[in-house]
Amino acid sequence: MSEKMDTSCAYCMKGELVAKFAYPVCDMKTGYLYLFREQSKRGRVILAHHRHISELIELTDEERNDFFADIAAVSRAVHKVFHPNKVNYGAYGDTGCHLHFHLVPKYEGGDEWGGVFQMNPEKVYLKDEEYEEMAEALRAALKENV
Repeated sequence: MSEKMDTSCAYCMKGELVAKFAYPVCDMKTGYLYLFREQSKRGRVILAHHRHISELIELTDEERNDFFADIAAVSRAVHKVFHPNKVNYGAYGDTGCHLHFHLVPKYEGGDEWGGVFQMNPEKVYLKDEEYEEMAEALRAALKENV
């Protein structure tokens, strides 16, 4: 398995590039978990694969199964911490070709309940202390699921 990186990719470079839109939570078996900074869907997270690949088909069956096991673990943690009615899953990357999944909690009666979520609604941003509280709660829930 080659570990290629793209120096223009926020997920590969981490640091300031990814900090513009995401807050670090923790390293997982197959990827790195971030809170999406725009929190109009409280608890929205991103799991970015460790390797700079674009498509699921670039993973072996075992790698894909491990990645989806991490996604399931994150979803359980999101349900435990934020109590959504549903979690939506999205894999995008038309221009930023690094495999990652958005896990978007949806709440019955919320502004987009029953519809597709807006990718970047630019509505709700928190203080770093609030992101850290959320990240700590997710870390604790993930440890319980191991």
